[in-house]
Amino acid sequence: MHQDPQPNQFALLRQRRFAPFFWTQFLGAANDNVFKFAFTMLVTYRISVGWLPPAMAGLVIGAVFILPFLLFSATSGQIADKFDKARLTRMVKSLELAIMLIGTAGLFLKLVPVLLACIFLLGLHSTLFGPVKYAYLPQHLSERELTGGNGMIEMGTFVAILLGNVVGGVLIALPDDAWLPAAEAVALTCLALAVLGRITAQYVPATPSTEPGLAINWNPVTETWRNLQLARGNVVVYRSLLGISWMWFFGAVFLSQFPSFAKDVLHGNEHVASLLLVVFSLGIGVGSLLCETFSHRHVEIGLVPLGAIGMSVFAGDLYLASRALPPAELLTLSAFLAQPAHWRVLADLFALSLFAGLYSVPMYALIQLRSPPSHRARIIAANNILNAVFMIASSLIVGALLSAGFTVPQVFGLTALANLAVGLYIFLLVPEYLLRFVAFMLSRCIYRFRVTGDEHIPVSGAALIACNHVSYVDAVLLMAASPRPIRFLMDHRIFAVPVLGWLFRLAKAIPIAPRSEDPAAYEAALAAADQVLAEGDLLGIFPEGAITRDGTLGEFKGGLMKILERRPVPVVPVALSHLWGSFFSRIDGGRAMVRPFRRGLFSQVGLAAGAPLAPGEVTLPVLRQRVQALIQP
Repeated sequence: MHQDPQPNQFALLRQRRFAPFFWTQFLGAANDNVFKFAFTMLVTYRISVGWLPPAMAGLVIGAVFILPFLLFSATSGQIADKFDKARLTRMVKSLELAIMLIGTAGLFLKLVPVLLACIFLLGLHSTLFGPVKYAYLPQHLSERELTGGNGMIEMGTFVAILLGNVVGGVLIALPDDAWLPAAEAVALTCLALAVLGRITAQYVPATPSTEPGLAINWNPVTETWRNLQLARGNVVVYRSLLGISWMWFFGAVFLSQFPSFAKDVLHGNEHVASLLLVVFSLGIGVGSLLCETFSHRHVEIGLVPLGAIGMSVFAGDLYLASRALPPAELLTLSAFLAQPAHWRVLADLFALSLFAGLYSVPMYALIQLRSPPSHRARIIAANNILNAVFMIASSLIVGALLSAGFTVPQVFGLTALANLAVGLYIFLLVPEYLLRFVAFMLSRCIYRFRVTGDEHIPVSGAALIACNHVSYVDAVLLMAASPRPIRFLMDHRIFAVPVLGWLFRLAKAIPIAPRSEDPAAYEAALAAADQVLAEGDLLGIFPEGAITRDGTLGEFKGGLMKILERRPVPVVPVALSHLWGSFFSRIDGGRAMVRPFRRGLFSQVGLAAGAPLAPGEVTLPVLRQRVQALIQP
């Protein structure tokens, strides 16, 4: 179902494969939040309910909404894998319409138990739709569109949450003697949003089942455990699930404390609390949209460590900016904005949420890309379960800290430190994130890196990447250009280079020694290279066998042909250009890394990939000619 990539992510909104689904998701998220926020305000300010005191209303309503994620995510994941996702989308939106009819009656009659039951059912609606949402995208978007598509979905979700809260707040504040009283206005608005969502769902294109023969296990306990075990089968995917769940933990800390932070720390009224939500939502939306720009339209997980660093830096500065604000009477929004110190607080909040967007979108895209299609929805369901657990843990831990006497700014500061620790733990457990971060920073911050022909690097299946060897960072730049990890066969001497040697060991590069020096090591390296290809991964090789000493392309060695004899796979010719004369290349009598910045910062470097050669077409002269033709003058 994949089509050619669009010029940018916004162009997807003109495509039927994306636009109806986007608006269906947007309207559903907006509806949830209009109803939840209006209901919370209703029982806080307008209706006195003995068993639901105002101080507990937000917590109880939030817990009731999250409960279905724990109970039914495992089942919803199976359903999304078994049935057509377009059909499921229409069924879920029909359920939403039925829920809103019940909710309309509850709002007109002001029946709090009925409204609380609707909150549970809306949570069930979101639980059923969650696996459909993230399993749908990979069936309609190419690898080069996944980051942009996920960015649009995340942006749309947070904008919908923001608008839902604003609209819900405005409607519930209507006077009872208005031509349309508050509760009735909320009811009719939610019903209208449900109708619009059902209409847009009708245009979602067919999305066939990925596992039609799946026998559904209706036991949520055993299936939840099975889903978590299924996710653990792929280390990178499972650690990414944990990373996303941590982001929800992190975000829940701030979102849950906005009211008390605004009132007790910033000394602002309820409009200031709303402003914090607006700034946070805008930051997430902007960060989500920037992912495609920074990633060059690939799933760029190098953004994840960058996002984690930014989250900690600005959460820490938010603590510093807010810990010593002087006490004052409750400030109106205009009075709050008139004080320069408050602009630093808003800037920190916007920046930390922007980096949270950079952090989360590539993780979602990676999970979609790396999960087996037959199990993708169930792995997304496992993600939803973990998200719910982490958000509940966030509420409990923050509550315990506040009860122990910590202030809200101190909680933010501790969260910043915890984020650094968790990020370091995840990135050391899954070095691929750290490696892509180094490649991302090198290719964006040291060089101006221009990549052409990267569509020839396959996003699935085994292939051999053959590249000229100009510098000590060739492998890092290849990693930056590739849509997925590359295992490199590299001269054993490069592992002795400080820092780079550690980096290549972290990347699980395969050291190879000349056959004349160590025949056993040579054969072991070829066997390891064969295993990489046998597992369907990419193998990178520099056929010259050593870094060029004069900037020209050397003769290709025979090791490449020995690899192909064992495992015939396509060979992708790749050439690096304009690296000769840089700090990392051999110059000045054959030495490298002796004169920093000798070409200045941001010097242009090029990488060009050519069309793959079938194994039977490959000879050393032909391959060398293909690589030579790709080197830019």
